[in-house]
Amino acid sequence: MSSIETLSDPPPPDAKDRSAAEAFARLLAIMRRLRDPKTGCPWDQVQTFDTIAPYTIEEAYEVTDAIARQDWDALRDELGDLLLQVVYHARIAEERGLFDATAVVNAVADKMVRRHPHVFGDPAALSQGTHTEAWERLKAEERAARALTGVLAGVPNALPALTRALQLSKRAAQAGFDWPDATAVLKKLGEETKELEAEMAAGFSSDRLAEEIGDMLFVQVNLARKLGLDPEACLRAANAKFERRFQAVEQALAHVGKIPSEASLEEMERLWAEVKRAETSSARA
Repeated sequence: MSSIETLSDPPPPDAKDRSAAEAFARLLAIMRRLRDPKTGCPWDQVQTFDTIAPYTIEEAYEVTDAIARQDWDALRDELGDLLLQVVYHARIAEERGLFDATAVVNAVADKMVRRHPHVFGDPAALSQGTHTEAWERLKAEERAARALTGVLAGVPNALPALTRALQLSKRAAQAGFDWPDATAVLKKLGEETKELEAEMAAGFSSDRLAEEIGDMLFVQVNLARKLGLDPEACLRAANAKFERRFQAVEQALAHVGKIPSEASLEEMERLWAEVKRAETSSARA
């Protein structure tokens, strides 16, 4: 199937769909009012794609944070904030004569239909086992249609470095350029560690050291991928654990009238070990 016209139409909208459409239309009207050059908000009037983009990234992270905390009320609010970013960019585009919100919604709806021929076409067209391969093939065809050539084309530069490394390595792996298993990646990590040690011992420049650190991080991303883990999620969890344990150390110091800068390293390491043991015992209980 080469186009969505050959696929069956999605079901007609139900009452909830119509209610959502009305709410979305209300948000579009609010944004249009905010951007009105005469009666709008002075701050909103002067925003551009470039000035809004950082907020878009920030809101996406806040959505992820709400999910990690399983704070569903916050997730509802953060999804709304993220949707506002979409509406904001669409409104600026409409003002410039590029496209509008309707084009944005239709584009993603058409894409979802096109990428799911087993749902909107022949149910037997794809099994669950082959869906991922077909999805990636369709994405590659779409990149080719946009003149994005090469296996690695189209991976956004603005992605967090760990996430972009994961996407790049996934693309390369789909093309057959990959380690055979996690053990092989772990061996490569050992090699990279030795190279870093050699650079440190030789006293080479910070540029050389940065390159070796980067190589190590990239290999670690691939190790996580081979183990079926998301490296970004792994690091977020490690950050949260460090934050939790360090705050516990701060609290322990506060009980004796100290702050971290007034404590010795040995004292803080002792308290850290106590916090770690307490967490381990609690997890086993």
